[in-house]
Amino acid sequence: MIPVEHYVALSALLFTIGGVGFLVRRNVIVALMSIEVMLNAVNVALVAFNRLPTHNNAHTGQVFSFFIIAVAAASVAVGLAIVLSLFRIRRTVRSDEADLLKN
Repeated sequence: MIPVEHYVALSALLFTIGGVGFLVRRNVIVALMSIEVMLNAVNVALVAFNRLPTHNNAHTGQVFSFFIIAVAAASVAVGLAIVLSLFRIRRTVRSDEADLLKN
């Protein structure tokens, strides 16, 4: 059995990679993918902590993870719709040029 610390370390690594990808890249699609990686890191941590022996047959981690996946799928659909709209208007998906609300 793999210890929980390994899962937490994997989760921290994934969250760090997602955070760096979100902060460094200027492409909106890459930013959305980085947010998805961060959400998956949270899912790994929730399921790992749920496997602890102190949580006897409690499935709260899996339930929270399921809801996070559902919210992430909805946010990706909305985010991709915004990206497609931005691409139709500006012909680019760079976040620097997403200044449609400026006068």
